[in-house]
Amino acid sequence: METDLSLYHMITGASPVVQLVMLLLLLVSIISWAMIARKYWDIKAAGKAANNFESRFWSGNKLSDLYEQIGMGKHNSNGMAAIFESGFREYVRLRKQNKIDPQFVLEGAQRTMRVALAREIDKLDANLPFLATVGSTSPYVGLFGTVWGIMNSFRSLGNAQQATLASVAPGIAEALIATAMGLFAAIPAVITYNRFSNEVERLEGRYEAFAEEFSTILQRQVHD
Repeated sequence: METDLSLYHMITGASPVVQLVMLLLLLVSIISWAMIARKYWDIKAAGKAANNFESRFWSGNKLSDLYEQIGMGKHNSNGMAAIFESGFREYVRLRKQNKIDPQFVLEGAQRTMRVALAREIDKLDANLPFLATVGSTSPYVGLFGTVWGIMNSFRSLGNAQQATLASVAPGIAEALIATAMGLFAAIPAVITYNRFSNEVERLEGRYEAFAEEFSTILQRQVHD
C-alpha cells in the first residue's frame, strides 16, 4: 500500500502534541516576521531622521531657532532631535534662574540629554529581546516535537507484527517537520537580531557623539 508523504498529509496526520508544536512555531514565526518588518522601518527612519537633523543642526542657524522649529510642543520629536530638545530646554530653564553656577547649568543639560538618549535607545531596542528568544529557543521547541513524534512512531512499531522502514518512515517524516519549522522560525530571527543590534549600536554611538558635541557648544555659551 502506497503511503501519502505529502506535506499536508504529514502535518494533518501528526500526533496532537506535534501539531501543537507546529502551530506554536508557526505563530511565533508570523509574530517575529511582523516585528522584523516593523523594526526594519523604525531603524531606517531613525537613521534618516538623524541625518536630517544633523544637516539642520550644523547649518549655522541659531540653536534657539532650531529649538522652536522642532519643539515647543508642536511636534513629537524623537532620536537625535529629542536629545537636543530636552538638553536645550533644560539649559534655557536653568539659565533663566539668577545666580546659578554655569557649571551646574551645563551639568543639568547633560543629565537631561543622557536620560533622553537612554529613552531613545530603549525605543530602538524594543522587541529585539523577543527575536533573540525566538532564535535561541525555536530549534529546541521543534526538536521536542520531533522527539515526541519519533517516540510515538517507535511505540506503534513495537506493537506491529512486522517492522519495516515503510511503517516507521511516515511518523519520522511527520516529526522532522517540527524541527524544520523550528529552524525556519529561528534562522531569520537570529540574523535580523544580530543586524538590528549592530544598527542600534551604531545609532547609539551617533547619539552619544552628538550629545558630546552639543555639550561642548553649550559649555562655550554658558560662559559667555
